[in-house]
Amino acid sequence: MKIADVDTPAILVDTARAEANLARAQAYADTHGLTLRPHIKTHKLPMWAARQVALGAAGITCQKIGEAEVMADASITDIFIPYNILGAAKLERLAALHARVALSVAADSAVTVAGYAARFDDPARPLPVLIEIDTGAKRCGVSSLPDLVELARAIDAAPGLVFEGIMTYPPRGRTADVNAKLGEAAGVLKAAGLPPRRISNGGSPDLYHAAEVTNATEHRPGTYIYSDRMQVAFGLGHLSDCALTVLATVVSHPVPGRVVLDAGSKALAADAAPVPGHGYLVEYPDAIVTSLSEEHAVVDVSDCPTAPAIGERVRVIPNHVCVVSNLFEVVHLVDGDTVKEVVPVAARGRLG
Repeated sequence: MKIADVDTPAILVDTARAEANLARAQAYADTHGLTLRPHIKTHKLPMWAARQVALGAAGITCQKIGEAEVMADASITDIFIPYNILGAAKLERLAALHARVALSVAADSAVTVAGYAARFDDPARPLPVLIEIDTGAKRCGVSSLPDLVELARAIDAAPGLVFEGIMTYPPRGRTADVNAKLGEAAGVLKAAGLPPRRISNGGSPDLYHAAEVTNATEHRPGTYIYSDRMQVAFGLGHLSDCALTVLATVVSHPVPGRVVLDAGSKALAADAAPVPGHGYLVEYPDAIVTSLSEEHAVVDVSDCPTAPAIGERVRVIPNHVCVVSNLFEVVHLVDGDTVKEVVPVAARGRLG
């Protein structure tokens, strides 16, 4: 199949670019003695997870149990879920997953830890738990050092749990602050007789500054495999590194200077980025996707030397690629103009 044969809208993944992104990140981690544990939230594909592990990753990160179940089914054997897991139904699924793979989870409250402790009671196969701490992103995470020690003691006291360490979702561009807070947290835990075995940091924007966080033992990047306009704006490489594009067709040219694509918010998502518009047209770099409705992308082409014609197909680099991956049932793996394979997005829609 050629790209010209692909119906639109559709996802195209340039495999050479994706491979280059993976190799560059793993080489950086290896050079700096940093463990890489990539997040699969961006690609959601077992083939890429397996490739990341083959290149040297210690394992993978999945945000939800559903994603982890898909990856376990594909023979990925080391999985971290950095999320508070609550409720009997989810804990039963977690226990089933724990029986199959090397699993670790996160918690930032006594409620979450109590749930784990009630379900996991086998000291011969304890569930490793990392405590999430807030290093400035103000999402989840313990912010008090006394609370951190108290939670670590609760994990350590539970027969079926083992205190594995600490993790964070860091604020962008503040590696020195993150390093200091991780070091401070590790210090109080060590003083309490509970030294963390793993200290897990994350994020793609600061991936190539991850070695500056010397107190971390591992890094969890996700978007780096495909990249997108948001990551490029944050400083992660260039648009030429973006491996995923949405193939779209011009379906209307209602007035001079404006065209409409068949890829609206259901194909490009509606996330904003610190650059103008809702996507970058590879063939028309001066175009601006000014607005999205569900099935339409309105594009200002008034600054383009020529405008795309009705029926013409264009490739759009999305603002936030992770959301876009979750909108499509399949991706088309391409090499040049050739579609090498059409792959189901196996972990798509696994929200719980």
